[in-house]
Amino acid sequence: MRANRRADTKPEVELRRALHRLGYRYRKDYRLDLGTAKVRPDIVFTARKVAVFVDGCFWHACPEHGRRPTVNEWYWEPKLRRTIERDRNGDALLSAAGWRVIRIWEHQDLPTAIGAVIEVLEGGSEHMSDRR
Repeated sequence: MRANRRADTKPEVELRRALHRLGYRYRKDYRLDLGTAKVRPDIVFTARKVAVFVDGCFWHACPEHGRRPTVNEWYWEPKLRRTIERDRNGDALLSAAGWRVIRIWEHQDLPTAIGAVIEVLEGGSEHMSDRR
């Protein structure tokens, strides 16, 4: 499991590069302390209070591309369930603290992901997520 990256995944790096080319500045993998909980979004726009997560289809149980493990289900099912619960809890904590949260699946094409981030940054939606 050491080979699985927590940060700097290919979809995340592509999104960051595209946003930087468009002139947006951000912090990457920035820890936010929210009371007793800590949340670590992939991309953070601190001044605008926008947190962006780029979620992998397997690790975050994408309804479209996520697959159920067929080996060691006793281990993987609870682990993936905890990841989903952690995501929901993090979203709720961030929203309660006044942050806007964007969740992007790794399978989304780059123009769609960029559009979702820019829409929120430029004053659009309060919460962008096509999940759960």
